[in-house]
Amino acid sequence: MTIMAERPVSLWPAAHKADARRPRSLQTKIGASDTVCARRAGYLLHGRTPTDGGEKRKAILGTWLHAGILAAAREEFGWIIERRVEDETIRGHIDAVQLDGDTAARLPRRLRPSLPAEETTVEDVKTKSTYQWDSVLRYGASDAEIRQVLLYADLLRSEGFADVEGQRQLARLGPVNVGRIRFRFINRDNGDDHVQEMAFNAERASGARWWVQQVRAAATPEELPRTFEGPGLSAICDHCPFKTACWGSVAAGRRPQSILIHDDADRAAALEEYVEVTAEMKPLKERLKFLRAKLDGSDAGVYGDNVLTWSGGNPTKVDDVDAMAALYRRAGLEVPMAPDASAMRAQLKAAGIPVPVRLDHDRRTSVSINVSLRKNP
Repeated sequence: MTIMAERPVSLWPAAHKADARRPRSLQTKIGASDTVCARRAGYLLHGRTPTDGGEKRKAILGTWLHAGILAAAREEFGWIIERRVEDETIRGHIDAVQLDGDTAARLPRRLRPSLPAEETTVEDVKTKSTYQWDSVLRYGASDAEIRQVLLYADLLRSEGFADVEGQRQLARLGPVNVGRIRFRFINRDNGDDHVQEMAFNAERASGARWWVQQVRAAATPEELPRTFEGPGLSAICDHCPFKTACWGSVAAGRRPQSILIHDDADRAAALEEYVEVTAEMKPLKERLKFLRAKLDGSDAGVYGDNVLTWSGGNPTKVDDVDAMAALYRRAGLEVPMAPDASAMRAQLKAAGIPVPVRLDHDRRTSVSINVSLRKNP
């Protein structure tokens, strides 16, 4: 057996370089997947250089998981995956299309799904963390996610598949009558999945088109609104490649949102709204405390649509003065007549000796209530 003298090389630098090489063109069209935030879409459309990089491991893992799921759908079900759609203003790559029987029959057998859909369905795969999972189960796709997939579906309905290399036969179908859109959420931490379907809504699709028109009409990105609350309050802003361009460099100790206050009139307006929101929240907070008190002592378990669990309530760890005194004696050190726990702890740490602790069962950590949505069997 060979013993390696050096730590194996990390693959993450290679993964980041590969991700940076993925095709990203200077854009004259808005990508449907770029419609998360109006101002960010504006930066991309105007060819602005990203100002922020940041850690991309979660995003890269999501990309790999995404690719594997779509490959399985193609091999097992014959779904059409990763196909391009576009018109004069919007472009995008649809994750998956499950054709209905009549439309599939117009294609060569090798391109037909093994199980056609009742209505042609456009599917988008989204990977989420466990932290986001309860929100996914309760509320489903966000407005931005729905806007993205409606744009894909609308492009397919109006233009069909783009007439480009690798999908010429699909392009010959012309406009495809999409009847449904589907989201497939995957928990990238534990593999759970959740599917949300809805009928294609022409009115909402028109609203998505209007959103794109507003972005295209802006003379500069700065004319467009910020869709989210900013760094520190929105994960989307925290990881945005244009975070600094959008929010600027903030003085030390200040929050980025402070740039939105320009004068005393702005401060007065913000304070007035702060007071109004506080008044609205007060009865809700009081009601929440009351409900928490009612549930105190309830056994963890499934109740209706929700799962109740508890955390905390554990004995606290405190310095074990008797054990520290025993260590002193074994080391030949004089034990103070009135043991000073802080001084003894510091001396043990300085000597590189772990400080002994014990559990105090009379002092416990606070108990927290956790409520999540019941999983469907």
